[in-house]
Amino acid sequence: MKFLTEYRDPALVAQYLDEIRKTVTRPWTIMEVCGGQTHSLVKNGILNLLPEAVQMVHGPGCPVCVTPLNLIDKAVYLAEEKGVMLCSFGDMIRVPGSTKSLLEAKANGADVRILYSPLEAVRLAQENPDREVVFFAVGFETTAPANALSVLQAQRLGLTNYSILASHVLVPPAIAAVMNDDEVRIQAFLAAGHVCTIMGVGEYYALVEQYNIPIVVTGFEPVDLLHGILMTVRQLEAGKANLENQYSRVVKAEGNPDARKVIGQVFTVADREWRGIGTIPMSGWEVRPELAAFDAGKKFDVRIAKAPECADCIAGLVLKGIRKPVECSQFGKACTPENPLGAPMVSSEGACAAYYHYAEV
Repeated sequence: MKFLTEYRDPALVAQYLDEIRKTVTRPWTIMEVCGGQTHSLVKNGILNLLPEAVQMVHGPGCPVCVTPLNLIDKAVYLAEEKGVMLCSFGDMIRVPGSTKSLLEAKANGADVRILYSPLEAVRLAQENPDREVVFFAVGFETTAPANALSVLQAQRLGLTNYSILASHVLVPPAIAAVMNDDEVRIQAFLAAGHVCTIMGVGEYYALVEQYNIPIVVTGFEPVDLLHGILMTVRQLEAGKANLENQYSRVVKAEGNPDARKVIGQVFTVADREWRGIGTIPMSGWEVRPELAAFDAGKKFDVRIAKAPECADCIAGLVLKGIRKPVECSQFGKACTPENPLGAPMVSSEGACAAYYHYAEV
């Protein structure tokens, strides 16, 4: 299959690994921002194949993992107390809130539904005019176009019973927040290819210049990742700091103009709280004021007091690349995918889940 088997070619993998070994002369620490990249690195054993001098650390690029505890509590509240039809992608269902998850709310009788597209939620609103339908719109820039499109579609259809509970976060401000943390020692980044497919690469030039770090936009298959790591190591060894695009077969400099236009019609940039990290200025999207009728938080005037994170969970340190999942005292013990203390253990892009399922620990 085109763009699959050739990017899992063992011969190319061996070739890139050999080039990396020949190139590296000193220790380097590289963060892969995206949780999908983390899973590929762990699942395919790449972390064990890289030379010891190349240390990969895992970043905050898991949208489920950084969704604030308070927002999950709001989703549960809407489902249980307001009686809405709460729709969500499957990976949000089991993420723990302060007292329960959406799955537990569903087990207790709340109408929580797992969908594959927000447009399915619009259809449900059409088919159930007597019910309020809320879609839990979580994600990075990648999922924002579809969520925005659902709002525009509901508006076009004249639906007054559809809204979204939005928790969209942005990658460039997260990279800046990581670099501004005194505990972090990151020397380069692999940027998420799917995010750049939507947004393009223009936002990363300022980060490269401000922090004097290489950033390489990278895909997700083993060959993509190793090629991206090689490009990064070559820059580091040469003392360079540039933006490069390894994923050029998919990512164009301008991104997807149509998708960006749809996002701009529905969302505006705002401060956003990141679970385990805190508030990052201008790091997310919220529904525009003129579309407040489709903003579930405003529509239902949801006010839920903030609850503290689990004291035994080090998810924030994992998301900032300060700790590895196996360095958590609760990893695989009190914290498992069946009974997660934090989102990184249950999300399909969470670093803790990747280590639990695939790593030899």
